[in-house]
Amino acid sequence: MLFHVRRAVPWAAMVIALAFVTACGGDTKSAQSDAAPAAAVAQASAPDGASLYLRCAACHQPTGQGLPGAFPPLAGSEIANGPASIPIRIVLRGLTGPITVHGTQYNGNMPPYGNTIEMSDAEVAAVLSYVRSQWGNAGGPVTAEQVAAERAAIASKTGQWTAAELGLKP
Repeated sequence: MLFHVRRAVPWAAMVIALAFVTACGGDTKSAQSDAAPAAAVAQASAPDGASLYLRCAACHQPTGQGLPGAFPPLAGSEIANGPASIPIRIVLRGLTGPITVHGTQYNGNMPPYGNTIEMSDAEVAAVLSYVRSQWGNAGGPVTAEQVAAERAAIASKTGQWTAAELGLKP
């Protein structure tokens, strides 16, 4: 039995090597074969917006419906579907005080997730892209570059936003 295992290992290695060489087109490399693995690695390492949303779900609920009287819905929200700069700013610096969503006023406190609870630009982009594409929302994706630009633009901002500061209805 031991002799059989010793012969199987080199045979398996040769089969794997042959499959690799065949899949890669022998000695020639194409831009397409190089780009596909790079894209797969980038995608595999990209933050998962659905997983990151779990931080938000306690208040805004897994369905995005929020909690009546306490936390506003994200589903169909004017904020989630509007310009990306506003939800980016809210995630980065938080929101406090009254705000009106779907004609209902909420008076709560959202912590800043991009500052005191640090999230990378890619993580903020991923969670907001998720929110803006779920529950009937059609706000469009958010990029890490957009988040970085907003982060730089509000670098001097201290404290949480109010609805009025963001041009929203209190």
